[in-house]
Amino acid sequence: MVRPKQEFIGSSPAFLAVLEQTSQLALLNRSALVIGERGTGKELIAERLHFLSPRWDQAFIKMDCAALPESLLESELFGHEAGAFTGAQKMRRGRFEQANHGSLFLDELSNAPMTVQEKLLRVIEYGNFERIGGSRPVQVDVRVIAATNQDLPSLVKQGLFRADLLDRLAFDVITLPPLRARREDILQLADHFAVKMSSELGRDLFPGFTNEVEQQLLEYAWPGNIRELKNVIERSVYRMQSPEDPINEIEFDPFVSPWRPEAELQQQEAVSNTGSTEVPSDWPIDLQAEVQAHEIKRIEQALAEARYHQNEAAKLLGLSYHQFRGLLRKYDISPKKQASS
Repeated sequence: MVRPKQEFIGSSPAFLAVLEQTSQLALLNRSALVIGERGTGKELIAERLHFLSPRWDQAFIKMDCAALPESLLESELFGHEAGAFTGAQKMRRGRFEQANHGSLFLDELSNAPMTVQEKLLRVIEYGNFERIGGSRPVQVDVRVIAATNQDLPSLVKQGLFRADLLDRLAFDVITLPPLRARREDILQLADHFAVKMSSELGRDLFPGFTNEVEQQLLEYAWPGNIRELKNVIERSVYRMQSPEDPINEIEFDPFVSPWRPEAELQQQEAVSNTGSTEVPSDWPIDLQAEVQAHEIKRIEQALAEARYHQNEAAKLLGLSYHQFRGLLRKYDISPKKQASS
């Protein structure tokens, strides 16, 4: 029997509300839908729904609906009979049969093709299906927990997702807050990942973060959410030159490099654009306003390229961190606003 792999860490109101909703929903024998951005912990919530339910001692089976093409996905979910297709030498039970009396977690369900969605609807509604190549119905008792990072009602309007399947799944919907909405949890999570990585490296203790690094962690937008935070912290810990000193530098983007192919291409384009001899036709011009607009544009571009890590954005512009902060104040540019726009 699969056991939960990770513990829940956080004390922000948004996070605690999700845990409370999950605990209540877990007790009911109903399908559930978990919505959230990548890296927010949808699989962990699915595990909580299962292991707090009356089915906790039965199978918890997982399936990534984006990982396989349509033909293989259908076979993985519903199984097949011997001789159903080339290579099918013997009968195979699918994930629904493996999860009988337990729970089936369908990750990235929005990627499932319409034919698979139709069959899913039948299983959820009637509790039976036919294996590929079979003619006899197979009866199962499975609680379906689905997850996606897409807005399913919008996909329904576009004809990309079945409305009746959404109705069956959405008895209740758990929407996970992104990490940027859990600011109180960022340092707690960072410390947790750092301590675990230090232990993995055989170090006796983790000396912590400097105040400047803590501020950078709090100001960053975390588009990859908790998964990105974990990678950033673990990378910073193992790169520490002196394990006895607090971490004083964070590398948010491991791809940042003067030799990055994309960076070389952008540099070539910049040189090409600089060489332009086009003369504006709207003389006279406000040179100071144009210079300011150009500076603001470059600052915003640097922030986006550095994924809103201010120290890295300053390096891209050839500025010190304090010079860069001065420009942000001068032009009233908020990195947080940029990140959320």
